[in-house]
Amino acid sequence: MSLIFNNYHKFCVVLCMSFFSGYGNSQSDTSTFKAQFAVGVNMPSSNGFVSNFEANSINFPTINLGLQYMFKPLFGAKLDFGYNRFSNLDNTPEFKVNYSRINLQAVVNATKLFVFLPENMGTFVHFGPGFSMIKPLGNYTQNNTSYLNGMAGIEFHFAISDKLSVYLDSSYILGLSDDFNPISDGFGSFNGDLLTITFGATISLSGCFYCED
Repeated sequence: MSLIFNNYHKFCVVLCMSFFSGYGNSQSDTSTFKAQFAVGVNMPSSNGFVSNFEANSINFPTINLGLQYMFKPLFGAKLDFGYNRFSNLDNTPEFKVNYSRINLQAVVNATKLFVFLPENMGTFVHFGPGFSMIKPLGNYTQNNTSYLNGMAGIEFHFAISDKLSVYLDSSYILGLSDDFNPISDGFGSFNGDLLTITFGATISLSGCFYCED
């Protein structure tokens, strides 16, 4: 698993470098290269826990950070990191879990499919593979686990200006892990799916910042 993660990490670094290498060629277009930041809530699947362990249905926080590069007006890619925290439901064994992930995703501009939305709104679909890292807290700090994931989501953007927009994102992260043995792998771990809903901002890192709006 460590070899898979190392290779994936190297690929992500290469992609990130390509983002910055393309920056100089995209100074006239504020939609080409963007940074994203969002905060929200998460809902872990109940089947991701061993028997008797159950999380709250809605948990805070979820924090997402990303870099997005549009190769064409309709197609691009983004590298993003997500942090999630969830904890036990009342009257169940006490635990807290830090769920972190890194994903490399394709981005599709689906705005033309939502013709009923106002002109200053855009819609983007994103999907791609990633790597999840689980760290239980409290009495289960040694019970770390990690596995591959697949992620898909949809974003609704509202443009404040050419350089700034706010957006709502709903994403589903599918855990690609086999069931674990609580005796050998540890209580408090999680290997299920995660639904996230976040609200954030997209800031342009390309384009003419000194031109008049």
